[in-house]
Amino acid sequence: MRDLEKFKGVFVALNTIYDKNDEINVDAIKELVKIYKSKGVKGVYVCGSTGEGFLLSTEERMQVAEAVMDVAGDDFTVIVHVGCAGTKESIRLAKHAEKIGVDAVSAVPSVYYHLSPASVEKHWTGIIDSTDLPFIIYNIPQLTSFNLPLDLFERMAKNPKVIGIKNSEEPVYNMERYRTVAGDDFIIFNGSDEQYLGGRLMGANAGIGGTYGTMPELFVKLDELINQNKIEQAKLLQYKINDVIFDLISLPSLYGAAKNVISRRFGIDAGVPRSPFLPVENDEKISAIVEKIENYVAQLNELGE
Repeated sequence: MRDLEKFKGVFVALNTIYDKNDEINVDAIKELVKIYKSKGVKGVYVCGSTGEGFLLSTEERMQVAEAVMDVAGDDFTVIVHVGCAGTKESIRLAKHAEKIGVDAVSAVPSVYYHLSPASVEKHWTGIIDSTDLPFIIYNIPQLTSFNLPLDLFERMAKNPKVIGIKNSEEPVYNMERYRTVAGDDFIIFNGSDEQYLGGRLMGANAGIGGTYGTMPELFVKLDELINQNKIEQAKLLQYKINDVIFDLISLPSLYGAAKNVISRRFGIDAGVPRSPFLPVENDEKISAIVEKIENYVAQLNELGE
């Protein structure tokens, strides 16, 4: 059995922060990582969808990864998303990630061209073979238009470097299918924030999410309740989380809303998302979301009783 404990738990899909000139704000990223460490999250997933990875240059993605590693420490797990349209650039990012000491790399299928499973397998295998790092499949068909076939997953899962999958497809049904195929010695990250409880019950043993960053305390507590088999309390907390998510996605852009809430809650200027994502004004709607989260955090002790 592999020692995969450092990949179990709650992982924040880290927002990339820019300064007023749309350059990477290294200092703000470092401060945000420190805050998440203090909140009890297990680690971060860097330069994925929430991290606006496909809006960053290769050099910027390296810059973000380096900023995170500067403050991560040995007790905080760092997974870097290296997915690109082309395998060559993904390999470049993977080699850099290995050089700076990250814990694992991850990648979506090659995007845009609607490639065959054989081409996706070639893409992922090229990345995997380029380093000695563990690899985590990133399955998000609603953005990549690639529906991961179970036979391809089975072949990939047999590679000893492939330790897990970040499964962000919306139905939780396949969590059970992936668990059945891969066995217990495998990490399945739930990627649908509003279905964290459902995903865990269907076979996931960890989670990576973009809204976690706005309310890490709630997801850490939800994970704790599930691990303690306090399912009724977990269900109530998932309802509260979904109440917040509903509010966030009702605004012009999720990333703009999340960055605004992060700024308000943690005292860090998280700025705005990179164009073409829309910013979200700091108005009464954001204030209401922040107040709601703070109220739910204040109620956490009651859920554990």
